[in-house]
Amino acid sequence: MPQLDLYHDAVKQALIKDGWVITDDPFIIEFKGLRLYADLGAEKTITAERNGRKLVVEIKVFGSLSLINDLEKAVGQYGIYRTFLKRVNPERLLYLAISQEVFQDFFQRPAIQEIIVDQQIRLLVFDPINEEIVQWIN
Repeated sequence: MPQLDLYHDAVKQALIKDGWVITDDPFIIEFKGLRLYADLGAEKTITAERNGRKLVVEIKVFGSLSLINDLEKAVGQYGIYRTFLKRVNPERLLYLAISQEVFQDFFQRPAIQEIIVDQQIRLLVFDPINEEIVQWIN
């Protein structure tokens, strides 16, 4: 079983506050003999939609000495999860959850923005203190 990220509970509570139901903790992705663990699976029923919305959230702290190394790992992991989810759970949208501070201090840099756009990474920006979702970026 994978180790929980520092912000795991904060993101979980933020999703719940935003009306999401946590369906999986962790969310297991199995594909052709591989088993991977994303942090959370969640669903939200919307009145106009019969099946609602479903997502998988991978939480990243970006707490090491090298934010670029953290980004390399996160982008690679995100890409692998997205590839497998397309094949086994295509109805689920994948989001990378990052704190508001990391978003403002690191992810606003033009070079990082280019990576996020080019790699088509969906972001869930959260406030770890208030356990709230600040922004969804598709």
